Amino acid sequence: MNHFDNTPPGENSTSPEIYAARIGFIGALLSTLGDGLQSVGAGIALQQLENSSSQDTQNQSDQSNQIESMQKQIDQLTRKIEKMERGN
Repeated sequence: MNHFDNTPPGENSTSPEIYAARIGFIGALLSTLGDGLQSVGAGIALQQLENSSSQDTQNQSDQSNQIESMQKQIDQLTRKIEKMERGN
């Protein structure tokens, strides 16, 4: 028997089509894994943005409360000053 592809007798030679199919399968597998990782990354980024937005809303609420409290103090001081001016 004359083998031009150096395949030992009794072993099946793998055709280029099978190699191409294997490479295609590996490429599809890697692509799918990459898409999955991209989805996880996008989910994490979205969660961070939502948390940041929630914190911003809380900070704005805290600042509003502080401003309201300061305004009340200013109003009280203004009334006290007015009372002192009327008393003199």
